[in-house]
Amino acid sequence: MNDYLDPSLPIDRRVNDLLGRMSVAEKAALMFHPSTEPGGDALTHTQAASAAELNVVERGITHFNVLGGEDSAAVAAWHNRLQELAESTRLGIPVTLSSDPRHGFRSSPFTGQALDSLSRWPEATGIAAISGVDAAREYGDVIRQEFLAMGIRVYLGPMADIFSEPRWSRGFGTFGEDPGRVAELTVAFIEGLRGGADLGPEAVAAVVKHFPGGGPQLNGDDAHDPRYPEQVYPGGMQSLHIRPFEQAFAAGATQVMTYYGKPVGTDWEEVGFGFNAPVVRDILRRRLAFKGIVVTDWNLLESEQFGDLTFGPNGWGLEDLTPVERARIAIDVGVDQFGGDRNPALIEELVNSGVIPESRIDESARRLLGEKFRLGLFENRRVEVEQARKLCGSTSYSEKGMAAQRASLVLLSDGAAPIRDNARLFVEGMEDTDVYETVTDPATADAILVRLEAPFEKGRGSVIGEYFHGGTLAFPQDTLDRLAAYAAQAPLYISVFLERPAIVGPLVDLGATVIGEFGASDRVVLEAFCGRTPITGRLPFDIPSSMEAVEASREDVPFDTVLPRFRAGFGLRRDIRIADSQLRV
Repeated sequence: MNDYLDPSLPIDRRVNDLLGRMSVAEKAALMFHPSTEPGGDALTHTQAASAAELNVVERGITHFNVLGGEDSAAVAAWHNRLQELAESTRLGIPVTLSSDPRHGFRSSPFTGQALDSLSRWPEATGIAAISGVDAAREYGDVIRQEFLAMGIRVYLGPMADIFSEPRWSRGFGTFGEDPGRVAELTVAFIEGLRGGADLGPEAVAAVVKHFPGGGPQLNGDDAHDPRYPEQVYPGGMQSLHIRPFEQAFAAGATQVMTYYGKPVGTDWEEVGFGFNAPVVRDILRRRLAFKGIVVTDWNLLESEQFGDLTFGPNGWGLEDLTPVERARIAIDVGVDQFGGDRNPALIEELVNSGVIPESRIDESARRLLGEKFRLGLFENRRVEVEQARKLCGSTSYSEKGMAAQRASLVLLSDGAAPIRDNARLFVEGMEDTDVYETVTDPATADAILVRLEAPFEKGRGSVIGEYFHGGTLAFPQDTLDRLAAYAAQAPLYISVFLERPAIVGPLVDLGATVIGEFGASDRVVLEAFCGRTPITGRLPFDIPSSMEAVEASREDVPFDTVLPRFRAGFGLRRDIRIADSQLRV
């Protein structure tokens, strides 16, 4: 029996035995982490099967980020199919399946696709709006159990980034603006993913991102877009943004992802962080002594097609180099794995030409194999598809998600009493209005309910811009005029999805009841406005008073807008009211 297949032996011995049997091509394949997708969504079943055969059998790749999937059972079945293909290869190294966030209300092929068959939770900023750290730990634990059922063993998160730039389009994936709060919630979430134990067969590994902190994007424009590669530190706060990562590593995080952005105006190199020696080699590897896996964000080496969009290569500062030259630099600075890319021949070329010694590839291979062994993948190669169907989105987990949605709501202004049971409603932006009578003319309504998104500038001339909401945080004048007209006709109730810190002052000034939410169903929002559930959440970031204040603030400095309308931690409290029916004799 091969030592690497013997679970009774120490992991180091198993890793060394397997590594000694591997060719350069097989080692190189470990260093790529592209996407995979079950058929029936963006790909036909035939296309999906063909792509899987190419990547797993011919290229030997064993790490994949699973996209799409009609439901949890389909993802579980796809996991099993990939493992079947992996078993057919020479060494039978099992596949490690990862995923971006799947449990929220926002969905994007770049940052995480929601899956309706899972429990639904607020975005990370909503978890931060709930007092304490128990919600973050419970959220991580539910993700762990639902992911395990589908065969997903790596979570591409949490984001340990600090939401210091209010315009940043990815801020809703963070735990907010306060560095200390971000750090403690990151640790609690990782503990939940691991089930309160060391990394093992019942755990999901965390890939903490985006080192060294992706929050200080110039003007809040995200570096996924080639027009906006710059990350800036006008306040000199580089070390502050690294602190949550330090605490995550101390808590045992085994993987970390670098971001796309290239720092400008600092003493770091002006190249993307995945190629940045002062950041990865000097800070992450040497000063912080991080011994785990370093994976880049997606497609730094070559491009990939998403429908009509060509995505990448995203090697900011090194655009003129070839893919193999970019790969060499990343490996030199300490990167172990390339997210999104799928061309092991690049690494083979570097080793076979003598540019990179095979011993350096062995370092990365040893880390990547060790993670597979710790997760128990060699002994647990299949999941039960029917169990995934039964467990994922079960009543117990769904109720926990609903409870978190409710607890995350923040009452910003209390302009009117809770809506009464027999009220006639005029509704905009909501579909699930429970048993209430609705009217089509706001002048005939007893109450007017409006659900809004935080403002953003649509598209901004880029397909990627459709998914990354940037630009102004101020509501357009026609929206404010429409709301003012509503407020003159009946009590006005407004909820705002705070994907970013919208300038809500003008809404409050209308005398409206205003709730900030971070991902919640219509039913949860309606229950809150009607006083059926308490409102107890607290803002995880400041709400600016004006765009002028935002534009004058420094991207890397938390709480830097002048005279914010609401401070982080603000939230009025409203308890449950007595229902009308209980008052009747």
